[in-house]
Amino acid sequence: MSDSAVFMAPIPVTPAIPALISRLVEQFDATWIDADNLDAWLAEGGDCLLLLCGDPVRHPECLDVAVVLPELRVEIARRHQLSLRLGVVGRADEEAIAARFAVRRWPSLVWLRDAGYVSTFSGMLDWDEYLRLAEAAVSQSNARIPLLAGAPVSAPGGCQ
Repeated sequence: MSDSAVFMAPIPVTPAIPALISRLVEQFDATWIDADNLDAWLAEGGDCLLLLCGDPVRHPECLDVAVVLPELRVEIARRHQLSLRLGVVGRADEEAIAARFAVRRWPSLVWLRDAGYVSTFSGMLDWDEYLRLAEAAVSQSNARIPLLAGAPVSAPGGCQ
């Protein structure tokens, strides 16, 4: 076999993390979440928002959500004196974590409280809609995670 006939497998390329996503961790105290640390992160308790971005090329609105998320946390804290932890799911584990919380649309914010599910906000929404959904989430009890094949998982609005 000649050298030119040797098959070379392509080197896998890991997509770069967009700066607007990584700044959530670097500047806004979010935590990178993966399948290995999710349960420990949830065990810390309290209210949290978990961002599942999806592919930013296919779902560019995930970058808009990443911009709005710190502002949403500040506004919720101001209105309710509520500390809201942020988590950003790494691309490698998004599908598995999305399935765990019945996320079907990208991007999505999953509201969790004391390791339990509260709600999901999907897509890029108007500011007033984020505030309305956040108000509802703050006042509601933990809920059952919607069935993936059942009723709609996410709030109306946003792009699919």
